[in-house]
Order: sequence, then C-alpha cells, then structure tokens
Amino acid sequence: MSIKAAVVTFPGSNCDQDMHRAVKLMDWKLVKLWHEDALAEKVDVIFVPGGFSYGDYLRCGALARFSRAMKSVAEHAKRGGIVMGVCNGFQILCEAGLLPGALTRNAGLSFRCQWVTLGVENTGVFSNACEVGTEIRIPIAHGEGRYHIDDDGLACLRDGNQIVYTYRYENPNGSVGNIAGIANAEGNVLGMMPHPERAMESLMGGTDGRHVFRSIENALSRVGA
Repeated sequence: MSIKAAVVTFPGSNCDQDMHRAVKLMDWKLVKLWHEDALAEKVDVIFVPGGFSYGDYLRCGALARFSRAMKSVAEHAKRGGIVMGVCNGFQILCEAGLLPGALTRNAGLSFRCQWVTLGVENTGVFSNACEVGTEIRIPIAHGEGRYHIDDDGLACLRDGNQIVYTYRYENPNGSVGNIAGIANAEGNVLGMMPHPERAMESLMGGTDGRHVFRSIENALSRVGA
C-alpha cells in the first residue's frame, strides 16, 4: 500500500530533516507540515520530530502544544490515526495531553548523546515487527528525557500494556520504570525519547530504527486489508 506521512516542523526543530529522510527511505510519500498550518490533506501517520520547539522556552513542548498544526495532530489521533513523537516530539505529546506523564531534566542534569539498547515490551502498532523481549540499538540525544509519572499512572501503563520500549542495561536519564517509549490507551499514539529515524542506515551506525517504521507499515497494511 502507498503510505502518506506528515512531518511537523516547529521553530527550533532540528530532527525534522532526519525524519524526512527516514520517510523517504521507507518509500512513503512525505507531507511537510509547518507549525502555523493546519493539515490540508489526509495522511496515514503524523510524526512530531525532535529538537527545541520554540527554543524550549517556558518548558519543553509547552508552547508547541498550542500551534495550529498540533490541533490537526490531535484531531488525527482522535480519529484513530497513527501519531509518533520522538524526543522533543514526545515532550510535546505529553504537554498536549495526548500521552500521560511528563519529561523532566535527566538524572545528573547532563545532556546524553549515545547509543542505547532498548527492550521491546509489546507488539502493538509501533513494535509489531519484533517479538517481546527483542533488543534493538537506537541513539539518544536529550537533556530532558527523564520520564515521570506517579505510581498510579505507572500501574495504569503496565496494566494497559502501554509501555512499548524500555532501556536495557543502562537507564541514561533516570526515567521511572526504565521507560523509553509509551503509547496511549488506544495504542495509536507513541512517544519515545530515542531516535529511530537516526538508525535507518548502516552508514549511520545501525538499522534497528527500521523496526519501528516497519511496524507502522504493518499496522497500516492490516487496517487497509
């Protein structure tokens, strides 16, 4: 099937080009969505990329949530459309109320830029190309990636099978439950701190990021079948 993917760009986005390339490497049609614009056409998936939207002033993602583009993202998600936020995109989705919890300063207050090992915790929309327990290598680059949620919220995530990816061997930011990526209760919205779009080519250090995009492709193929 032909997949159409929109990538939102905010002032301060610096990973949108990486996401553009990932979409093209998957041979999907790319739709570029500027933060001031509403989505003008139907798409299958929307990506909210990493960076420093609006300079991360006030609080990471707190200003981006009010953009016109995010209204389209929320509407798309409400209809059951697939949405994925990476790094700053994860922060924005939490600020917008599309995902529970919040992202705070890393433990140790240091910016972390390295490759990490993730464990696959479910086989939903964003992870079905792998089996539960599979380990993949994906890079991170963030200063405020420490995921926080209260005990009741964490229990809900676990009971709802909403934890998609966890950090293995090392928790680089102190996230509760070693959480690296979560989905909403319906399973169609994902937020993750590691950057799968930066692990699409061997030249860049690895191709495990393709598992995430292939999972989305599988999910969309089943819907269209």
